[in-house]
Amino acid sequence: MKISKATPKDLDQLMTILEDGRNQLAEQGIDQWQGDYPNRQHIKEDIDNGFAYLVHSDDEQTIGAFSVVTPPDHSYDELDGHWLLDTQKYRTIHRVAIHSNHAGHGYASQLFESVIDYFQDVPEVESLRIDTHEDNKAMQHLITKHGFTRVGTLHGVYRPNEESYVYEMLTQGGDGKNTMFKD
Repeated sequence: MKISKATPKDLDQLMTILEDGRNQLAEQGIDQWQGDYPNRQHIKEDIDNGFAYLVHSDDEQTIGAFSVVTPPDHSYDELDGHWLLDTQKYRTIHRVAIHSNHAGHGYASQLFESVIDYFQDVPEVESLRIDTHEDNKAMQHLITKHGFTRVGTLHGVYRPNEESYVYEMLTQGGDGKNTMFKD
């Protein structure tokens, strides 16, 4: 698996992957992403800010997408809970999707392992944060399987009457020599 930073020319491909993710959630009866989030403007801003990434299989097919957002992440301004570490040295993982054509091959786990491994080696990042819809049991399982701890709940941040569970993982720092996300 390979991860590359998305560019403006990747916007349509990112939207296709996220729309497929929206459809997968709907098919499972999960209300996550069923409104106007994420929308084209969110993803354009992710690309413009250098937050958006594409996931590629070993045979170079684009199979997924995600974003890594730098602080401050205002999604968490109204967290009902407590962080493991009160720091501004964190990154937030958002908008994770593996296209349904590539489901069942372990790519989501590989994606989490790659992102965690990378940030374990970045001295200026002390924690990783992520959230998911209260009904998205598969993502909750994936998040906790990879060592995140549930630290709280968001009420109505993405849509009224919607709850999301928030997780955090402390990182170890490192020497900064990991190059997976570097251009």
